Amino acid sequence: MLKPILLVEDDARDLELTLHALEKSQLANDVVVTRDGAQALDYLTRQGEYAGRPEGNPAVVLLDLKLPKVNGLEVLEAVRGTESMRSLPVVMLTSSHEESDLLRSYQLGVNAYVVKPVDFRQFVGAISELGMFWAVLNEPPPGSLRVRRHD
Repeated sequence: MLKPILLVEDDARDLELTLHALEKSQLANDVVVTRDGAQALDYLTRQGEYAGRPEGNPAVVLLDLKLPKVNGLEVLEAVRGTESMRSLPVVMLTSSHEESDLLRSYQLGVNAYVVKPVDFRQFVGAISELGMFWAVLNEPPPGSLRVRRHD
């Protein structure tokens, strides 16, 4: 069973472009979309509307930096502070060129920091490559592929 890709994006245009780019890359992974940081954390921790989702982490989290409710840095900090999610690949996908955002993301343990290209073709190419790398090519740590059941 393929793990889903979690896309955390509040901007409707960026969301549409990212979904289009992932579709063009022909990945078989499902894409789960959350629109703010609080909803992303609910998904990752299986709480709220996601309490009934299957156990296990997504293949990768594509995380916007500037989000309502809980920002991307706070989501990243929560992920890295949770034992079961420490090795979860997180890619900051943002329009921020701020050095402080870049530095803080890496201090908190982000796997990659990608500034969204303004050019549509560049954007599609970047997202396609990101999806392919993290969902198909990347080798996760041993044991992270298993779905643990607590029956």
